[in-house]
Amino acid sequence: MLLWRSLTSSISWPRPSLLTAASVFRGRIPLYNRVNPCKPIAAGRRAASFAAPRPELVREALFVPPGVAKENVTVGMVLPGSNIVVGPYAGDARIKHADFVKSSSRAKDCPKDDRPEFAIIGRSNVGKSSLINALVRQKDIALTSKKPVCAVDDVLLCCWSAGKTQLINHFLINKSWYIVDLPGYGFAHASESARMDWSSFTKGYFQNRDTLVAVLLLVDASIPPQQIDLDCANWLGRNNIGMTFVFTKCDKTKGGKGSRPADNIKQFQELIKTCYREPPPWIMTSSVTGLGRDELLLHMSQLRNFWDNNEE
Repeated sequence: MLLWRSLTSSISWPRPSLLTAASVFRGRIPLYNRVNPCKPIAAGRRAASFAAPRPELVREALFVPPGVAKENVTVGMVLPGSNIVVGPYAGDARIKHADFVKSSSRAKDCPKDDRPEFAIIGRSNVGKSSLINALVRQKDIALTSKKPVCAVDDVLLCCWSAGKTQLINHFLINKSWYIVDLPGYGFAHASESARMDWSSFTKGYFQNRDTLVAVLLLVDASIPPQQIDLDCANWLGRNNIGMTFVFTKCDKTKGGKGSRPADNIKQFQELIKTCYREPPPWIMTSSVTGLGRDELLLHMSQLRNFWDNNEE
């Protein structure tokens, strides 16, 4: 879907303002209305806590989906902790079923049933498995163990580890679309040849999956920006592969000290600002507190529904 990919991976964008994300992190942005995202949530006890003065809306920093005119965007249409505007393609975001389907050692061995899929990628220890478990609300569907083969609930899950077999893991969601867990990059104990194998292995997947809706590029917000994450984002952008930055671990700071997650996110965006004409979507998450879970699923629903309605 080149149209959608061009919308989410255009080259050279202005620096997104972190005002919205930082304010949400401090609990100052009104909740969006899940029934009608174009209207703020009705006044009430919960909404009252978000009644502080609203920050200025920087429309140039937003990811505006198809079907929405940028000049018509209001604060109430922006998902909390993100730059993502909710549009008409947003739909039912609930995950009712999640099943492990298969592990593939080669991109050409992945499922060929034409269901849309979201690939999750990130540096080792960024929290990929924790995010997948949080999204589907199944504790161990994506294992965090380093063992290459593990059994859970009588289902054999093949998990990769540094220096071991690298696998593409497909999870079928609601019997209609996939979450795809890709091997992490940048593992500390891998040889140079293993790193090169990861590069060719994963890039082969990206360049040959017509059913790929978008990539969720996970970035650890508890630490300063890492060059390997910037390099991955730049490669995806150069290859016109749509992505969403998912900032993980937004509930904590490494070692109890150092920069706040919002500061690290701002620094990351500052470093990458020259690479995109339009801002890719980004969102703050925490697998511990549940921050951003529902909002990320709603964003994925509008990407998926647009893909379904515009499939060639």
